Amino acid sequence: MNISTFSMANKLITGTDSLNQLPEEVKRLGIKNPLIVTDKILIQAGVVKQVQNLLPMEPGVFSDVNPEPEIEIVEQCLQAIKVGNHDGLIAVGGGSAIDIAKAASVMATNKGKIEEYFGINLVESPGLPLIAIPTTAGTGSEVTNISILSDTKEQVKKGIVSPFLLPDVAIVSPIMTITCPPSVTAASGVDALVHAVEAYISKFASPITDALAIGAMKLISTHLPKAYSNPENIESREAMITASLMAGLAFGNAGVGAVHALAYPLGGRFHIAHGVSNSLLLPYVMKWNKISCLERFRDIAEALGEKVDHLNDDQAADAAIEAMIRICRYVEIPQSLREFNIPESAISEMAEEALKQTRLLRNNPRKLSKKDIEQIYRAAY
Repeated sequence: MNISTFSMANKLITGTDSLNQLPEEVKRLGIKNPLIVTDKILIQAGVVKQVQNLLPMEPGVFSDVNPEPEIEIVEQCLQAIKVGNHDGLIAVGGGSAIDIAKAASVMATNKGKIEEYFGINLVESPGLPLIAIPTTAGTGSEVTNISILSDTKEQVKKGIVSPFLLPDVAIVSPIMTITCPPSVTAASGVDALVHAVEAYISKFASPITDALAIGAMKLISTHLPKAYSNPENIESREAMITASLMAGLAFGNAGVGAVHALAYPLGGRFHIAHGVSNSLLLPYVMKWNKISCLERFRDIAEALGEKVDHLNDDQAADAAIEAMIRICRYVEIPQSLREFNIPESAISEMAEEALKQTRLLRNNPRKLSKKDIEQIYRAAY
């Protein structure tokens, strides 16, 4: 039996002026004492102040989110919720802030330790009301049912997957991304591209996720270089945050694959930003996957603007990979593991960690052994 399901945030509000809907949504959800979950950089940039100024009450602020969300940060956020007696959360930031808020939301209403909930559908009850306001165009976390956290003890990333993690409201405005520095614009933008590509070639793709993934690729290939080179280009900012949302909806339902599985050890062990590690590995994993889905790679090449009518499927697939490499170069994404001073001796252990990401690898169109993963890491080295 072939069955597809599609899930997303309960309500999506998009557009340049969408942030103005925040007070109405806070009231609709019955939030009387919200806690803003964010980071110190966004406070300094004045982004959080924009949110505070719209609220009819004085919200609490938890600003200890760091670029790689850790289990300990969720626990600190949970403590802030309890001490302040907060009844709802407003996540303002990139994927880290939103993932922290999603995890803290359900931990505030479910018993036990967070470690008990890593896995699929282990959360028993809905969390506190949650409004997600992304400030980067990349993760799509505002519309997905997963929270990815770093386990600092085991030096690996782990995921909580549950429909209860889906935000009640996602407010997606390009205005909130204008202060995003070029390096973050680049990494998060290519991260969204990875989401779209992996969703499109996933074994659990559907016609709905296909349309979203291809649409996201088209927008990103056109607008990421523009948003990177001219941060105040509001048209490209809006296109990118829309593409991120579309890619999030695609991978939130079709899943991602080997790129993410191989990227997790880079973040957990060497603290490389998620978007950067995904971007770095993308071309090498694509070369591995190419043989298993040549026709889909042709579609990807066309979505990225390549002229492939005169090419056979193998040549078109290579064109797709070259287009990916070119986009990464445009926005100055590092091209090798060596640039991060990762020792070659770590490859075997990283492969073992990647192989444990069965939730992700099951989506990949081609199976990988430990030896295969090691070969990909060495190619990326």
